[in-house]
Amino acid sequence: MMQPDIYNHFHRDERDFVDKAWEWVEHAGQYHEVKLTDFLDPRQRYILESLAHRHPDVHVFFEGGHPDAERTRGWVAPDYRDPAGEDWGLQVLSVTSGDQKFLALEHGDYMGSILGLGIKRSKIGDIHVLEDGCHAVVSADISSYLHLNLSQVHRVHVMTEILSVEKLRVKETKLQEMDLTVASLRLDGISSDVHRMSRAKILDPIKAGRCRVNWKVEEDPSAILSDGDMVSIQGLGRFKVLETGGLTKKGRYRVKVGKYT
Repeated sequence: MMQPDIYNHFHRDERDFVDKAWEWVEHAGQYHEVKLTDFLDPRQRYILESLAHRHPDVHVFFEGGHPDAERTRGWVAPDYRDPAGEDWGLQVLSVTSGDQKFLALEHGDYMGSILGLGIKRSKIGDIHVLEDGCHAVVSADISSYLHLNLSQVHRVHVMTEILSVEKLRVKETKLQEMDLTVASLRLDGISSDVHRMSRAKILDPIKAGRCRVNWKVEEDPSAILSDGDMVSIQGLGRFKVLETGGLTKKGRYRVKVGKYT
């Protein structure tokens, strides 16, 4: 039975996932069932971990193909079960092409083409755009379908191959560091400087629910950011608050951020 205070900790848009995750936890604890989830984003992972901690007889593990994976599958089980040797159902979709235009393709191009085949986002893990192609971690149950049907990415003809997850090649995350001086540590103020937009324009995606702070929807432009916060605005990209320093002589805050490139 759902504990009545659980919803107080999560955004209203997350309630459907909270219900589903709590059911996984309850079934693992009461009926000794094991659940291998689809790919979860970091916020969903946090929710599932939080709920699992509420049940003394349940534990949860995560795997996304490499140690720093952002999107991972969860394994929810009774505490006496060990995930060692379990099949996580992960494979790698390798995408290559002989067309030179292929080298200009970006993360969103691959994502759009895969989803355009009718694939749910929850079946796709991290997508790594490499210098000579792309490696996408995918759920094993849809890998053959992708291999047979993904022939174009953004009008560029491509070839695909299915690899074991041990052959995954990972793109190194790069951050463009920026030193800012801002009037306050508000979400809208820092975001407008990072994306070089007016504060008035940055308000639209935030108030429309297209902004996430630490993977949680944040609709309040006045929310205060702090060291380590990850901010993602749909259509604009992501940045991380690396350090908030002292005040300048004019009373402005020194902030160092890393913008994902």
